[in-house]
Amino acid sequence: MEGQISEADEPTRLRVARSILVNGPSTTAALAERLDLTPAAVRRHLDQLLEEGAVESREPRSAASRGRGRPAKLFALTELGRDGFDQQYDDLAVQALRFLAETGGDEAVRKFAERRASFVEERFDDVTRDNPELSPAEVLAKIFTDEGYAAGVRDLPMAEQLCQQHCPVSHVAHEFPQLCEAETEAISRVLGRHVQRLATIAHGDGVCTTCIPHPEQSQQQPAQTKKTQPSKMKEKVTS
Repeated sequence: MEGQISEADEPTRLRVARSILVNGPSTTAALAERLDLTPAAVRRHLDQLLEEGAVESREPRSAASRGRGRPAKLFALTELGRDGFDQQYDDLAVQALRFLAETGGDEAVRKFAERRASFVEERFDDVTRDNPELSPAEVLAKIFTDEGYAAGVRDLPMAEQLCQQHCPVSHVAHEFPQLCEAETEAISRVLGRHVQRLATIAHGDGVCTTCIPHPEQSQQQPAQTKKTQPSKMKEKVTS
């Protein structure tokens, strides 16, 4: 079919998209020079990327400074285009962890997950010191947000909830839940008390949610009757 890009052209199209990802919105001429391609070849790949929704065309902001002639359009990656690169990295990570599981067993995967989650413990003291106005849960939210999790804290009568609106490893964690488990264990260690993961994006929930009981709640005896709990909650509200 006329205009259709063959499978052999796929690597070049990815090179075009990657160049835009790395260098930002680019003109056809800039891409051609950067990739050592003809402008006609670049336009062919850009047309396909536009059709797929991976890139979008934009008018340059400094159009007035170009003088005569119509200014060259800029081509930028869309969110869909960026997701395509994320998916490639996810696939590579899954393959690597599968290989690790096959060669080193579950213990090797668990140790990798623990090492990856070590950023929680490595940063907790420093972030706490630099942000004395933050509660421990809010410190965790800042740490996770800095790592791309878009985290926040919800305060409830008997607990706080650490809510992560995004998970940069959700596709990988779907197959390897050890990643989620290691994060939860790291949170528990820095807080010095038991926490519970209630929901994860990796398993279809909208938000990753970790329940962090208030210190006085975590120290209560498991056998405490429900009759004493309302008065506890009242004290918390009025104090």
